[in-house]
Amino acid sequence: MSNLTPELRAAALVSKAWPYEEARKLLARYPGGKPDGEAVLFETGYGPSGLPHIGTFNEVLRTTMVRRAFETLSDQPTRLIAFSDDMDGLRKVPDNVPNREMLAAHLGKPLTKVPDPFGKFESFAHHNNAMLRDFLDRFGFEYEFASATDYYASGRFDATLKAVLRHYDAIMGVMLPTLGEERRATYSPVLPISPKSGIVLQVPVEVVDADAGLIAFDDEGERIEQSILGGRAKLQWKVDWAMRWVALGVDYEMAGKDLIDSVTQSSKIARVLGARPPEGFNYEMFLDEHGQKISKSKGNGLSLEQWLTYGPEESLAFYAYREPKKAKQLHLGVIPRAIDEYWQFRGNYAGQPVEQRLGNPVHHIHDGEPPAETLPVTFGLLLNLIGVMGEATKEQVWGYLGNYVADASPERYPALDALIGHAIAYVRDVAEKPVRRAPEGVEVEALKRLDAELAALPEGASAEDIQNIVYEIGKTAGFENLRDWFKALYETLLGSSQGPRMGSFIALYGVANSRKLIAEALARG
Repeated sequence: MSNLTPELRAAALVSKAWPYEEARKLLARYPGGKPDGEAVLFETGYGPSGLPHIGTFNEVLRTTMVRRAFETLSDQPTRLIAFSDDMDGLRKVPDNVPNREMLAAHLGKPLTKVPDPFGKFESFAHHNNAMLRDFLDRFGFEYEFASATDYYASGRFDATLKAVLRHYDAIMGVMLPTLGEERRATYSPVLPISPKSGIVLQVPVEVVDADAGLIAFDDEGERIEQSILGGRAKLQWKVDWAMRWVALGVDYEMAGKDLIDSVTQSSKIARVLGARPPEGFNYEMFLDEHGQKISKSKGNGLSLEQWLTYGPEESLAFYAYREPKKAKQLHLGVIPRAIDEYWQFRGNYAGQPVEQRLGNPVHHIHDGEPPAETLPVTFGLLLNLIGVMGEATKEQVWGYLGNYVADASPERYPALDALIGHAIAYVRDVAEKPVRRAPEGVEVEALKRLDAELAALPEGASAEDIQNIVYEIGKTAGFENLRDWFKALYETLLGSSQGPRMGSFIALYGVANSRKLIAEALARG
């Protein structure tokens, strides 16, 4: 962090923000620094059996936040490896890819040996790895990409693979009690790759020579002796995870709550292999709008591209930062609020003391102070404006903004210009089309009063002046409470059940245009 000061480090050492709490685990792990000045190693894992989704990105983001927090606390060097389990066998054909029949013919083969159904890369894994890397690069993450296929084939894992064979019985002792009777009968920590079919075999193996890496197994009725080195075998998932921690010296890896048992077993295996498992925590899963866990193969989550069509990267980072141990729904409907809350926290940052800044999500999103640009209108207000306008261009929206913001221009507010593009897309594709109802009862006279008051306003009346008028009418027009008056305004003028501060909306849309909305509403009555 470029603006690291003694004051900032002191505040970080006691901050309750979760990235600092996680980073302090690493300080305790290496009170005197990692031996030989080695970098503290962070890892994230990715299974490229389906297209990457926001959960994948989210793990790299959160890990990066912990990494940056640790760099605030310590001068030790750090690295982040984004590891792809691309030697896994293809277990099922994802629902959301083309050429599914072709993929079905390659079930069981390592993902780097399965043809790319999109026809762009040398394998399905290479395609999905490229999608992941493109997005991580686009967001500006600093990471090293690692492929299981490359690491197994190149010999990077050979020493630890031999150790797995040497401790074969102890590893079986960890795993067998966790398995059902049927699974125990065929379970093996080592999965040989068939020299006949190229499939990752789920068969019992016999250790022939641990120091040479030799095993024996049955392949279609024939006893095969084969080395597990050079990419001719891979390890069963939990054993593989532990082996990777040991071979690479991983110090920190977080995982989803659904992997708590896996973390427990892999940690035991890492200790069997003579190493200390990494620090980390279990985060809650994202859910779809129906409360179901998001799945790569079902494709029921938001894609990275979808979020970035309707909101900027910072809003996604903001949503991922908040309450990582609480399950949250992830669907198109959460985007507007995430955008506005991000900007609200960003606006607060400059006036906060250092302790509060460290707990402000934008500090972790921007690795320190956010850019100085402010937002003169909320995203919600933009959605209301564009919803009333119907089909709108950026230029038309900027024209309305001129009513409300004295120096409104894309050059002056580039972030707002980008948000206008997102808002136009959101109204076009996602937002419910406005259905305006007729006013009834006391609402009719209240709208007539509002129209008369607006007509009498001097040129250039402020949003606050207009809001005061709206507020006063609501208090004196016979409504049971103010909420009923605002709800009536939203439903009769905007065609929605909720909306913005009406003073801001009328100032933005223009008094004359707003009076037209009132006239149309009264004509429906």
